[in-house]
Amino acid sequence: MMRINFTIPGPPKGKARARTAGGHQYTPAPTVQYENLVKMCCKGAMGALSPSQDMIAISIVAYFPIPKSASKKKRGYMLVGNLRPTSKPDLDNIMKIICDALNQIAYRDDAQVVGGYLTKWYSDTPRVEVEIVDGLGSVVEDYGK
Repeated sequence: MMRINFTIPGPPKGKARARTAGGHQYTPAPTVQYENLVKMCCKGAMGALSPSQDMIAISIVAYFPIPKSASKKKRGYMLVGNLRPTSKPDLDNIMKIICDALNQIAYRDDAQVVGGYLTKWYSDTPRVEVEIVDGLGSVVEDYGK
């Protein structure tokens, strides 16, 4: 069983839609840059491990920056989890950008991802924490029941 934990520094990003110019589709540069950051963080955590061939469960915890305009009271609620981010990016777009970036890195293809846990929080340290588990021991067992 493989278990990989890594942190992607900075505010969470979502997968942007492909754009079309001159009859050709392309991925926007900010999406490509964030996917490269995800790959680099994962490779650092994996060391010499090869991409998994097994089923995968993934846990993604996205920590958003607290808006500068938040009052002291509201900021306190955000830090303890009484107020949670309802702004973009959407959870599905956060999962999409991370799962796509990990193709051929943590696993052969993101079709191997059979379960997951995603959540959004506020923090003074914006980041995304990722845990990937292959095989029968899974984060789905930890969180999904």
